[in-house]
Amino acid sequence: MLPFFTFFALIITYIVYNVFNKKKNKIQCSSKKTENILSQNNKKVPLSVNYHFTRKCNYECGFCFHTAKTSYLAPIEDAKSGLRKLADEGMKKINFAGGEPFLYPKYLEELLRYCKQVLKVESASIVSNGSKIKYEFLQRNKDYIDILAISCDSFDESVNKKIGRGTGKHVEKLSDISRWCREFGIKFKLNTVVNAYNKSEDMNENILKIAPFRWKCFQVLILENENGGEGTLRDAREFVVTDQEFEEFIQRHSKQKCLVPEPNNLMKNSYLILDEYLRFLNCTNNEKTPSESILDVPVEKALMQAGWDQEAFIGRSGIYDWSKQPSNICGNNQAKELEW
Repeated sequence: MLPFFTFFALIITYIVYNVFNKKKNKIQCSSKKTENILSQNNKKVPLSVNYHFTRKCNYECGFCFHTAKTSYLAPIEDAKSGLRKLADEGMKKINFAGGEPFLYPKYLEELLRYCKQVLKVESASIVSNGSKIKYEFLQRNKDYIDILAISCDSFDESVNKKIGRGTGKHVEKLSDISRWCREFGIKFKLNTVVNAYNKSEDMNENILKIAPFRWKCFQVLILENENGGEGTLRDAREFVVTDQEFEEFIQRHSKQKCLVPEPNNLMKNSYLILDEYLRFLNCTNNEKTPSESILDVPVEKALMQAGWDQEAFIGRSGIYDWSKQPSNICGNNQAKELEW
């Protein structure tokens, strides 16, 4: 007979193994089901939408491609109406972005709660520069935020200042937010724009420390009517990196399991971007051309004007573990890697 403690250990191992695999299979099935929704429909489905409800921002990143051309903020009921229409057409994930969404914390909070409580979306996420995020906001809304993504392009504050991202406290705040997210069970994500000023930086050690579950690395993107330099608020041409320079940055960090690289050819047409007037922005001609507003026309009609490449969306891993589910994170040896 097996010794009691050996038998007990086998039982515990069996239980843990089965629980983990059930959760893993549930996530895999959910992801597969989501892809089937897209493949089985002849029409496009707005599965994941990025709602840039404001263009205002308190930072001045030189490469920004969604600049403060207007200060418009839709009435909250119009925003909810548009989100309802998107949910009715199949939206499962909503991402709130800007500008800087935390310039309007009450507005953001109401939309988060509406999407999770009323529309029952699978995932509500936010992209922020982090400067205006307060501990109390995350504590109060932890049940309504699946993912919080913070933009950080360097762990050297002199580089951040040169880029226009903050005044020297950006990395410190980033560390605080990553810790708050772990405390409140919010998935912490990192967004980095690879550009002329950070292209040679080795971020491996710092990525392990802050441990994002997903690290998006974008190649600087030029859109003529946003940051192209001819009559635009931003001129991003000095930040441009070649495809080879971008690839060298990616290879330097290739051991980071959370790394998701997005060169220009993957990024440009694979995002559904909804602007402050609730219009989709078509980037196919290297600029942002607005569709008709979904407040005025059916979502399906606006989608036809969006220039959205649904296959590219899937190809860039646009469907992933976007709800509060177990996932691997960089730098955490206790987290089991899921196979997707």
